[in-house]
Amino acid sequence: MATTLYLAAAGPESGKSAIALAVLDAMARRAGRVAVFRPVVRAGRPDPLLRLLIGRLPAALPPEECRGVTYDEVRADPVGCLPTIIERFDRVAEAHDAVLVIGTDYTDVGAVTELSFNGRVACELGAPVLLVVSGRGRTVAEITGTVAAARHALAAAGCTVLGTVANQVSPDEVAAVRGALDTDDGLGVVPLLPLLSAPSIGQLFRATGAELIPGSPRQLDDAVLAVMVAAMTLPNVLVHLEESALVITPGDRADVLVGVLAAHRSATFPRLSAVLLTGGLSPGPGVLRLVEGLRGGIPMAMTTLNTFQATTIASATHGRLTDAPPSTVEAALALVTEHLDGESLLKRLDLSRSETVTPLMFEHDLVARARADRRRIVLPEGGEPRVLRAAAEVLRRGVADLVLLGDPATVRAAAAAAGVDLGGAEILDPQAEPLRHELAAELVRRRAHKGMTLDAALDIVVDPNYAGTLLVALGRADGMVSGATHTTANTLRPAFEVIRTSPGRSVASSVFFMCLADRVLVYGDCAVVPDPTADQLADIAIASAGTAAAFGVQPRVAMLSYSTGESGHGADVDKVRTATRLVHERAPDLQVEGPIQYDAAVDAGVALAKLPGSGVAGRATVFVFPDLDTGNNTYKAVQRSAGAVAVGPVLQGLRRPVNDLSRGSTVRDIVTTIAITAVQAQGGDRTPLDILT
Repeated sequence: MATTLYLAAAGPESGKSAIALAVLDAMARRAGRVAVFRPVVRAGRPDPLLRLLIGRLPAALPPEECRGVTYDEVRADPVGCLPTIIERFDRVAEAHDAVLVIGTDYTDVGAVTELSFNGRVACELGAPVLLVVSGRGRTVAEITGTVAAARHALAAAGCTVLGTVANQVSPDEVAAVRGALDTDDGLGVVPLLPLLSAPSIGQLFRATGAELIPGSPRQLDDAVLAVMVAAMTLPNVLVHLEESALVITPGDRADVLVGVLAAHRSATFPRLSAVLLTGGLSPGPGVLRLVEGLRGGIPMAMTTLNTFQATTIASATHGRLTDAPPSTVEAALALVTEHLDGESLLKRLDLSRSETVTPLMFEHDLVARARADRRRIVLPEGGEPRVLRAAAEVLRRGVADLVLLGDPATVRAAAAAAGVDLGGAEILDPQAEPLRHELAAELVRRRAHKGMTLDAALDIVVDPNYAGTLLVALGRADGMVSGATHTTANTLRPAFEVIRTSPGRSVASSVFFMCLADRVLVYGDCAVVPDPTADQLADIAIASAGTAAAFGVQPRVAMLSYSTGESGHGADVDKVRTATRLVHERAPDLQVEGPIQYDAAVDAGVALAKLPGSGVAGRATVFVFPDLDTGNNTYKAVQRSAGAVAVGPVLQGLRRPVNDLSRGSTVRDIVTTIAITAVQAQGGDRTPLDILT
């Protein structure tokens, strides 16, 4: 039976969506198959919280299978609807290891009555309750009083309260609330973060019936943290500008419009979110031409409402996490995770860790390990928007310390255009002195035997990939990630020339982490070595097993070929057979099987017929391909046909970690690769055999 947790709020507007996000994240890191269930939903439209949470789970059930009854059905017969809720919940629970049940939204009934109903449902499902209490606008005494009353109501309903989370607490009161909550009850006190309830630019434009001015940017997901009326003279308006504000001004106030846009472009004023022109008044053609040059990426729209009407509507419009852009969702997850005692929650819930490593477990374990021992990673592509957004997320989540390469003014301008904060990152220009000479001298020292001269080195080190690699070689960074705008050859050539392979390794190679719906597999080598010898293939197998173990995947190695066991002969299969023997000799404790065909490696039925008694056949986790042609085509076929997420290539065998990105990498791909590189750097000089033993 699935381990179940019921998340219930003590009243409306509790911010429980953010708590649900973090709790689901914690459960998914521990259990293999996790589901979400909502006992009560609104009729006639998809549930936005279900959509948000299910979208974060691999191979999740469709939303319509994760819901019980409607609010109308509950109002008509609150007791009679319970069998339907239980029946539909049981269908979900049967197929999963853990289920997070999320209570009602306090739509139109009294708080005490609705909380009691949630308690009754939790009791029927046999689920303990995690209680969420909002601290917004409440004193410490009011928060603790609400907790006591809510716990009493839940106890009266016959259910068990696992613990309480006080949410949306004033940052100044967090310590006091934490101290006031019972130690055995409190599982977290989460401070209020205005961003989580801030509307987006698009929401405000829609709410006020505004239309974008031609040529205005259509990226409207950024949050609006303040609404400001600009109806005074320009000098007074400038005094009141706020960060990420929506400026509302009559459309005929050309002086104010031009002034606030100039301030937005200036480094000495706050950056604005958007401008809304009221009264249906459009600036003249000359003003619009001037605005076009000043706008600097800021969206502008015009509404027929007057200034008072537009301001009233905008001020009353609040954002919801379920409608928020990904950056806000990740900010909510980071905030709650920081302040929620997830380990205590899972311990009280008695949720044992699954032996299967799911993609979500892999990703979150990876980030947690990177954060636990932060390393310094250099990013040569400092002006690339995707890299900048990934860098901002890495810094915000504390995954790694970062060095970005490029002209500082250019990098900061690109960051501003991308709307990201690079606070805490170091920006270095390889063309600036004395850094250029320092890098050139190191390149000469390492490549003098190849005829490298200082003049040649001074020209080479302005290449960002050489500069980044040399920073790693000098110990000024622990690893490097590049490739969003560079080819694999451009990224890896400096690493092979400057950092070189680890002692005892005959070759540097790579793996891909193939994140399938219910497991993570390791494929090697799919990116570096075209046609490895038997000796190199054995090295690749041991290195791949070591990489798998280092990232939480228990290595069971399949040495792939067109033949299984002793059934085939020929140069290709004999190479794999020899490589397998060498692996047995070099790593006798490693589970390895070869030669073996892919179907026998992954399918228990085929394995029983072809290799009965094998500890690897049918359950392999590490797949070593005989050549690059086979490996590269296979990983891409699985990626496209099975919908797998391919993370990599992750380089192995170098003295220091350098990893290559695909030029189609997403921001999430880049964040993951930075985390992988940071974890690799934590291993220091450990060899694959050290890891395996």
